[in-house]
Order: sequence, then structure tokens, then C-alpha cells
Amino acid sequence: MYGICNLSIVPLRAEPKDQSEMISQVLFGEYFEIIEKDKNWSKIKLAFDNCEGFIDNKQFKEIEYSEFQKLKESKEVYSGEVIDFISNVTKEFFTIPLGANLPNYNQQKFTLGNENYQFEGSILNKTLPKEEILQKAYVYLNTPYLWGGKTPFGIDCSGFTQMVYKLCGYKLLRNANEQATQGEVLSFIEESEPGDLAFFDNEEGEIIHVGIILNNYNIIHAHGKVRIDTLDHSGIFNADLQKHTHKLRVIKKII
Repeated sequence: MYGICNLSIVPLRAEPKDQSEMISQVLFGEYFEIIEKDKNWSKIKLAFDNCEGFIDNKQFKEIEYSEFQKLKESKEVYSGEVIDFISNVTKEFFTIPLGANLPNYNQQKFTLGNENYQFEGSILNKTLPKEEILQKAYVYLNTPYLWGGKTPFGIDCSGFTQMVYKLCGYKLLRNANEQATQGEVLSFIEESEPGDLAFFDNEEGEIIHVGIILNNYNIIHAHGKVRIDTLDHSGIFNADLQKHTHKLRVIKKII
């Protein structure tokens, strides 16, 4: 079984109940494999990053395997504004966030399952150069931190890096420790370029945080909010708190 999200921003839960931890979000147009399904909840695996969790059966549409395969093989098209609107054939309006998928998009029209939609906003459908990573990152500046979040209305550290790279045409995995397995290791901060990723660990050596390196030894990351701090060999120095908040583990070049 396969499905696609037909609502703006849907929580992906750790367990099949509304009170469970939100481990990620499923944005409009994201499609997935349904691993198991009961009366109220389905366990799914997102096609984009293989993230698994539970979604309410009322918050997605089932699609055929042929449609799932077609979506996997087609070029992704994303909405390009912080928030935008789509309409269906009965002129109902729906809001969609930055980075929502527009399946089967063609000349301001797209289809999701058997529904036809109109979208007149800006789109992102190209692999962008590395310098665009910073421009997309600044869009999320001051977004509140939200565990499991993936939008400009609430985002976590790895959701932030994943979405910024996604908007530029690159795939990152969902969590910081998974993203740290991607790309090429750099030995020193001096070797890094703006757009590279810096990873940080806890006292047990587990990677728990990630951010995007900027010019002049700065870093943009989600900590309380998406903010810009100083990066040095020890980690992230927060000028507001006058202390280091994260311990540097590794720097990775993805592009």
C-alpha cells in the first residue's frame, strides 16, 4: 500500500496515538509506503528520506503503486514561498508551506491522486549551486525551534538542514546522526566552505546537533530558534549567553 499527504503539515508520530512524540512532519504532496495499517493509524516510510513513523488515516490519501513509482521517477517540484495557496476544481483553498511537493506539476496545474489543483505561486525545481544554500537558510531565520518540525513556523536542527538542502535540490536524511553519515569529512574548519555542515555531539559521543556553516566562521542552526552564532574549534559560541553551547564533532562537505 502507498499514500500521499493531501494536507498542509501533518505530524509523524513515534507511536499510533495523538499524544505521542512528533518525530517529523509530512508536508503536502509527500508520498510514502504504508508498512502497516489499522483502523485509525498507519505506519509509513517516507520516500524522500526513509523516515518511519505513524500517521493518522484521516490525514492522507491512498495511491496505487503505479502512481507511487511515477512520483519516485519524476522531477520534484516544490512550492517556493514561506506560505502559499492552492485551489481545487471546486475553488476550495488550501494553504501549503515552503517545500511542499507539487506532484505532476505542469503550467500552474498539478494532480494529487485523482484530485486536480491550481497553483500560481513560485516553484523550485532545479539543482541550485552551493551558494544558494545560504540564501535558503536565511529564509528560516528566527523560526521557533520545534522538535520534529520541518517548516518556517517551527523546525528542529536536522529538519532545518534537510529542508534547506531539499529546496536546493539535494537529499539529506532526517536526523543529525544520519546526516553525519553523508558526504566527505573535513579535517579542519579552515577547509570548510559556506554551505558545509557542522555536527556536534554530547558527552556520550552521540551526534545530537547540526548546523550550516556561513562566512567568517559563523553558523546558522536551530537552537531555541534558527539563529546565527560563532563557530570555532571547540564548537558553537553563543554571544547572548557568553558561552559554548555545542561541542564540535565533525564537519562534512555534502556538495
